[in-house]
Amino acid sequence: MIISTGMRTDIPAFYSKWFINRIKDGFVYVRNPYYPNQVTKYLLNPSVVDCLCFCTKNPMPIFPYLEELECFKQFWFITLTPYGKDYEPNVPEKSLVIKAFKEISRKVGINGIGWRYDPVFYSEEWTLKKHTLEFEKIAKQLNGYTNSCVISFLDMYEKVKRNAPGIRPPTMEEQKELARALVKIASENGITIRSCCEGVHLKEFGVDISGCQTKEVIERAIGQRLNPPKRKNARTICNCLLGQDIGAYNTCGHLCKYCYANMESLIVLNNMKKHNPNSPFLIGNLQKGDKITQAKQESYVINQTSLFDNVH
Repeated sequence: MIISTGMRTDIPAFYSKWFINRIKDGFVYVRNPYYPNQVTKYLLNPSVVDCLCFCTKNPMPIFPYLEELECFKQFWFITLTPYGKDYEPNVPEKSLVIKAFKEISRKVGINGIGWRYDPVFYSEEWTLKKHTLEFEKIAKQLNGYTNSCVISFLDMYEKVKRNAPGIRPPTMEEQKELARALVKIASENGITIRSCCEGVHLKEFGVDISGCQTKEVIERAIGQRLNPPKRKNARTICNCLLGQDIGAYNTCGHLCKYCYANMESLIVLNNMKKHNPNSPFLIGNLQKGDKITQAKQESYVINQTSLFDNVH
């Protein structure tokens, strides 16, 4: 199975010590975000976890613990956008994140790391020209360290309207125009532009629309062929092999203005105060009425056969 750490919060950036403690103890408790007393226990063991998938804007806090993760196969998404503190108040300087990106790439290999340039939004400042210039600066620095860049466009949730007035998703025509420009820059730097659930209109400009974290992406990252079960109630427009996420909403300290996973900063800061690095829960601990269920976990790897066995 796949364990994900970044769809609800940024665990490497803010909860690295907790995560490593979970690895050492071999399990984690995860609350259902909609039914909090329903708790799932996941084993964190390479025998059943085929890949740990990370998605972060700052992997640096986990660097002291990387050796302790070497028994797991890994896939990393690192988000690098050019926005400043007005939109990403607690994201480190991008030069530091780029340096960290390269370090992760050296450890996991070029197939084990992808760049996320998202969300893309437009404003008076953030135009086609501005995005193109800034994207090229990053792409040149990541040349040789990744072969994939996922782009996605801003989702205009009500909380985004409230937290970040003045930004908007690009129109359909603006998306096409931007895709054409970014694909050209990316290809010059050995990078394929990918999208997920953004529609088929980007395909004609050279965007790989098959998804961001597909079975094939994970297989290349871990060097193993996988046979995952068919997902129930999966979104038909999404072809990704999404893992079980062990994070929690309203806990990401980056406090980005466009964030979908945080409701508001006061809720986040209050939740972060409840974090205990020694707890099996990301936030808080066992509560009265909690019902813990052991997840059904099994490896998806096909006969432990390497993806590269037949490559000569």
